[in-house]
Amino acid sequence: MEVTRSNLELRHARHATLAMFLVCGIGISAWAPMVPFVKDRLGMDEGGMGLLLLSMGAGAITSMPVAGWLIAQYGSRRVVLIAAMVMAWSLPTLLLMEAPLSISCMLFVFGGGIGSIDVAMNAHGVQVQNLVSKPVMSSFHGFYSVGGLLGPIFVGLFITLGLSPFVSVVIISLVLITIVLLRYYWLLDYNTEKASISQFSLPSQDAYIAKSSYLNPSVIFLGGMCFIVFLSEGAVLDWSALYLRDYRDVPEAYAGLGYACFSVAMAIMRLIGDGIVSRTSSQKIVVCGSLAATLGFAIIAWVPSSLAALTGFTLIGLGAANIVPVFFSEAGRLPNISSTVALPAITSLGYAGQLAGPALLGVLANWYSLTVAFVFVGSLILIVGLAYGLRRDTGLHNIQ
Repeated sequence: MEVTRSNLELRHARHATLAMFLVCGIGISAWAPMVPFVKDRLGMDEGGMGLLLLSMGAGAITSMPVAGWLIAQYGSRRVVLIAAMVMAWSLPTLLLMEAPLSISCMLFVFGGGIGSIDVAMNAHGVQVQNLVSKPVMSSFHGFYSVGGLLGPIFVGLFITLGLSPFVSVVIISLVLITIVLLRYYWLLDYNTEKASISQFSLPSQDAYIAKSSYLNPSVIFLGGMCFIVFLSEGAVLDWSALYLRDYRDVPEAYAGLGYACFSVAMAIMRLIGDGIVSRTSSQKIVVCGSLAATLGFAIIAWVPSSLAALTGFTLIGLGAANIVPVFFSEAGRLPNISSTVALPAITSLGYAGQLAGPALLGVLANWYSLTVAFVFVGSLILIVGLAYGLRRDTGLHNIQ
């Protein structure tokens, strides 16, 4: 079936998709400042809190295959709406829970909303990219990164103004719901999206049945690469502040600068990434990006300077920014396999890396040092670049 949409409709669909990525980024990042409040109320140590936070990752990973099935049945637009409502409702509810078990259950629900909207918005973004016939995934992920910056900023601002943490996240949740409802109409409808999937991903129904498996070699390869990249992003999120404070003598009040440098660099690079992707191959994006991120980890580990460490975190953000968007774009165009199968599988593996990363690095830091842990992650990122660069050409290295 030929997919025909006016330029105006596609422009609206693209802007609506940008809004969904922004909503997801704000929703996730608004929870981060709440963690200390929950920790203090429960009286838990860092180890116990780390185990509690696993519930969120477990909810995300569990929901992703289900979200993929729902997208295939009803379209990504409906899944985005429902997942956003679950995320927005559960965020302030987390601050009403009094016992570890109840918070763990609600974190599972919150993670399920995040995992579902993550799969749905990426699936939708791939179809929009297919229809506009030019790279746009980096800009989508750039708005996610912008949301990741706005969440903590607004939470901090509201609390500074005297609002309680609960009221602060209620306001944010209401804003997120409003954005989703205002932009929902402009997302691609199910028939258009189904036709787009058929046009770009499914030469035949028999091929779909034969290939729609998590054991597809290309899915496993891209998922493994996403596992590493997500792990490296999680390493910066969870360990950068501690590293700057304990290894580079940065005052605790400024220890968050490492993640700030990483986030700003990633947001900027993703917002300009589509122009870069359109002028070069995805292979060069991944290889050069992995080399830059590897250099960043090396600087952090081996140059004993706080300024050098901040430079290293910036390099990681610049290098890693467009690797995942490239992988997601390729997942949406794999021959003979639906994006509703490939994307949930690849995203699940990526989140598994983000979930396992903090625990793995914690073990390495406990056995050796956090410096060794960062060197280990840098080595993994280097493997991503080498593996993707040496990979046999699939015809998808140029996604233009």
